[in-house]
Amino acid sequence: MGNVNGKPVIVVTGTLREAAVLDQHQVEVIAGGNDPERLREELMERAKHAGGLISYGMCGAVDHTLKLGTMVIGKRLTGAFHTKCDERWVAVLQELLPDARVGTVHADGHLLTDSHDKAERAWASAAIAADMESHIVAEVAAHMNLPFVILRCISDIAEVELPPAVNVMMGPNGELALGAVFKSIRQQPDQIGSLTKTIMGFAKAYRALIKGSKQAGPYLGFDLR
Repeated sequence: MGNVNGKPVIVVTGTLREAAVLDQHQVEVIAGGNDPERLREELMERAKHAGGLISYGMCGAVDHTLKLGTMVIGKRLTGAFHTKCDERWVAVLQELLPDARVGTVHADGHLLTDSHDKAERAWASAAIAADMESHIVAEVAAHMNLPFVILRCISDIAEVELPPAVNVMMGPNGELALGAVFKSIRQQPDQIGSLTKTIMGFAKAYRALIKGSKQAGPYLGFDLR
């Protein structure tokens, strides 16, 4: 694990699969999974020695112009916690990822699976994307007076209705909860087609996330801010 000036950059993701992208990026990674309280407690402890915090991984589009695989740089956060992201870090990421979209991200711990919910969120908060961890990362960063930024990749577009299995796909430690997914399929087998398309979309976004992370560099731009 690397650091900048003796203090690590801590990256928070939702899943272990997202965390695996960063194996060569000289950062410390925490996979939050579906246990927000554990994430908050672990991050509070580890942030005591950190140089900066970044919320990273997949996100859902709430802006209809965002396409699958688009990298998103958060400039502001709304939802359960409202704050601006670190301006210098955002500026660096913009230079490193010129094709990324910069804008407001929404996070309140809820997965937006319905297109109507996404549209309502876009209208209410002017957000372009939503994720499930950024509010926790931002809250801890504010408490510790640390620079905070969001770097995400669109894994489902605004028009898409996510199948029920997606709601139970993530385990408490960021692992894939296969048992819960199979149970959901048994209960609602008509979702298989939609789930297959969703997984294919996730795979495309994952490849884009890998590419974008390489462009952002070893410390995801923190060393250049």
